[in-house]
Amino acid sequence: MKQRNKSKFFTENLLKWNKESNRRGMPWKFEKDPYKIWLSEIILQQTRVEQGTGYYNRFVKKYPYINKLAAADEREVFKLWEGLGYYSRCKNLIYTAKYISENYNGKFPEDYNDILKLKGIGPYTAAAISSFAYNQPYAVLDGNVMRILSRFFGISTPIDSNEGKKIFTELAQDLLDKNNSAAYNQAIMDFGATVCKPQLASCKNCLLSTKCTAYKTKSVELYPVKAKKINKKTRWFNYIIISYKDKIYVRKRSGGDIWQNLHDFYLMETTEKISIEELVRSEPFISVIGKQFRLTHGSDYFKQQLTHQTIYGCFALIELKKSINLPGYEPVSRKSLKSLSFPKLINSFLEKEILQ
Repeated sequence: MKQRNKSKFFTENLLKWNKESNRRGMPWKFEKDPYKIWLSEIILQQTRVEQGTGYYNRFVKKYPYINKLAAADEREVFKLWEGLGYYSRCKNLIYTAKYISENYNGKFPEDYNDILKLKGIGPYTAAAISSFAYNQPYAVLDGNVMRILSRFFGISTPIDSNEGKKIFTELAQDLLDKNNSAAYNQAIMDFGATVCKPQLASCKNCLLSTKCTAYKTKSVELYPVKAKKINKKTRWFNYIIISYKDKIYVRKRSGGDIWQNLHDFYLMETTEKISIEELVRSEPFISVIGKQFRLTHGSDYFKQQLTHQTIYGCFALIELKKSINLPGYEPVSRKSLKSLSFPKLINSFLEKEILQ
């Protein structure tokens, strides 16, 4: 009975906060179009609202409905996505738009399980679409929601364990106001972003604090509990920008590594930092490029921080005296570089240095 009362208190006061105090504004808030809800949720995966808002507005303007996105040139879509990172999201976005256009006549499915089957959509996004577009009783559950629940109920089970996932999934669904799922889900998402934040939580202004276990035990910063530690690695990318007769060799990345479907230049990855001079004298470099070239520019290292990796990249511009065979790479004009989508690391160089 005590747990039931606490759960009722949580839901009622969360909805009260949402009605009286939630002033968080976003262009997709209160949106009922499942396409736009889906688009906003995919953009916001691993992306801050402040950064994602501009992308959302540009996507909606260029592709106002799903059939238009499905018919778009994939290169244009990737270019529009450029800078958001996690490019598999964009690849799945295109695939799913085409799938819905072809199999659902451009109409987003209404059944939760059908939505969940779509590529790139997990339980959180499926619940968001189902509740916001159709007010169906499915609770959103992500790291932000688990943080709120773990603090309020004092749950020390690691959120990244199988047991933890089961506990939080069941609790989130139990707390959901089944008749008002859209408002409840919006409330808990906004509450995690503005009140029960990862750091510097606004506990003194929180309607839930009188019954919050973490607040009463002065242990807010200890929740949520995680079992696994992320092992981050550092990588050194040395890009060779090869030009011949005013054209530059470019490839489209594929395979299972980072930045799939984006473009880059000839890449030599090393296990540690290396100078441009050492690089162009190295045996791996000479075996591919040869000795008939002129080094025209060498850059400092640029940095890009990914979730599990830190990438450092430097750039060497060389002019060939004769053409070489470079499988997988295509010579393109300098002007056309602007229409290609590159990783943020390369764009940082292009914007600062001499190519654009």
